[in-house]
Amino acid sequence: MTILTLLEQLFNGLQYGMLLFLMAIGVTLIFGVMRLVNLAHGSMFMVGGYLASAGLQASGSFWVAIACALVGSAVLGVVLEILVIRPLYKRGHLDQLLATFGVTLTLNELVVVIWGREPVFMPIPQFLAGQVHLLGVPYPVYRLAITVVAVVAGLVLMWLVARTRFGMLVRAGADNRMMVAGLGVNVVALYTLVFSLAAVLAGLAGMMSGPLISMQPAVGDPILILTLSVVCIGGFGSIRGALVASLMIGLLDTFGRIFAPQWFGAMGNTLANMLVYIIMAFVLFFKPAGLFSIAGKKA
Repeated sequence: MTILTLLEQLFNGLQYGMLLFLMAIGVTLIFGVMRLVNLAHGSMFMVGGYLASAGLQASGSFWVAIACALVGSAVLGVVLEILVIRPLYKRGHLDQLLATFGVTLTLNELVVVIWGREPVFMPIPQFLAGQVHLLGVPYPVYRLAITVVAVVAGLVLMWLVARTRFGMLVRAGADNRMMVAGLGVNVVALYTLVFSLAAVLAGLAGMMSGPLISMQPAVGDPILILTLSVVCIGGFGSIRGALVASLMIGLLDTFGRIFAPQWFGAMGNTLANMLVYIIMAFVLFFKPAGLFSIAGKKA
């Protein structure tokens, strides 16, 4: 394998990691603020991809597709928070898991009813087609755009949480919801906004993935499993941990699928599929709360 090929796979691993980061920051935001484990987050990824495809087919404009994915994901997040999530805040995690798993099954079947079981494809927009040269490696502009979007989304979210009044209320509500409500803050509306923001991030990830993978029912489920692995490794509630773990998993998964079959023969493919979960088990054995989850501190 040449140096240029290794560099290309390095860029692919970073791009994949940043796509996982887009998903992981939504999960860690919801858990860090609302103490809610949301198994429906992968369905938001799926819905974002389908809505983007529908918007593109109806209008022919990629910008309309973006608006459909983001606005539709935001509205879906608000509806689900009001109808399903809101009654679960005082319930245990098992009830939350069962309810959000039920939402996943419902949305998967709803997609089948609306779009059918055939895969839905999106073309790469013309202004993001082509390649650029990075360190001498020709690399697709669209994949680079995914990395840039994920970086910008992460920076904006970190600024929003750490530097704005909204972020102050979010952090205060996560620590003591009753006290914040006693100060006159509408905590119910705040939680709805946070859940909708997480849905938008997942929808954005789905929309950006549309030209790379086919959208089909339950396409978000494998992504959700990897996303939960990212959050477990990085630490629930830690945006920094989500970033580090996303890049770690993106690189390990990319290079594992290249080198494991070469080194271990027939067992290599199985080992490559298991690698992420082996790393997760190793990390949780030594740090059960994750790499960056520190008691009493919000990362």
